[in-house]
Amino acid sequence: MPYFTSTTDRTRLHFVDYGPASGPALVFVSSSYFGTEMWEYQMLPLAAEGFRCVGLDRRGHGRSDDVWDGFDLDTLAGDLGALLDHLDLRDVTLVGHSFGTAEVVRHLTLGGGERVARAVLVSGVAPGPARSQDHPGGLDPERMRAFNETFRKDRAKFFSDGADAFFARHLPGPAVSDAYVAHMVDRCLGATARAGTALNDLLVTLNLVPELAKIDRPVLVVHGSADASAPLDLTGRRAAALIPGADLRVYENAGHGLFATHATRLTEDLRAFACA
Repeated sequence: MPYFTSTTDRTRLHFVDYGPASGPALVFVSSSYFGTEMWEYQMLPLAAEGFRCVGLDRRGHGRSDDVWDGFDLDTLAGDLGALLDHLDLRDVTLVGHSFGTAEVVRHLTLGGGERVARAVLVSGVAPGPARSQDHPGGLDPERMRAFNETFRKDRAKFFSDGADAFFARHLPGPAVSDAYVAHMVDRCLGATARAGTALNDLLVTLNLVPELAKIDRPVLVVHGSADASAPLDLTGRRAAALIPGADLRVYENAGHGLFATHATRLTEDLRAFACA
């Protein structure tokens, strides 16, 4: 069965495992609110080509258990490590999107990265967008907290109002349909209110600057130039500068949802990087 239990608190977590067991392994860590369905344009073609594509539903997301606790970054990264142990995966390419990049970074620096060969940070929030001692030019934490209150009051409106900017639909380039956007808004509402608010609150204090400099394996950073959710200069560009030897690839006019709008290009970059 595609479930395993967290080593921290026995939470039951769901995963998908596509492709041949002997293929090169890519493990996908989703954004806030989404489950593994967000990666369909990467996981399906890569699995058909012989890669082993594994996706984790974070606690409170997708088909994983609805729980109250465990939304601190150490526990979330521990859940990811438990999945790698459960499947005994090695030489893994970790692929995180948005908040998933924070879990990837913490997993690598928490002492559990021996199964990981390389990592990809897609539209990442790492090292953290908020103003801090390490990031004086960041976003005002109080404005971020006010933003989170808007989310608490009406999640459905929050997702619906932000969908066009999420996919940068106002800019030229690859498009997604109205039906797809509506589907993804619906999928966001599948995450529990507890999970969504907990991750939003955690983002206000997220600061991975000291950890990024410790990463000692190849890292590909992919980011959209028009990312409204995680602005390039506050996140992706900083992450690439902090990680020794990181490769930054900026997709022009791409928003946060480039996994859909720029699906073919992202899949090609993942394929090449996983085989490097």
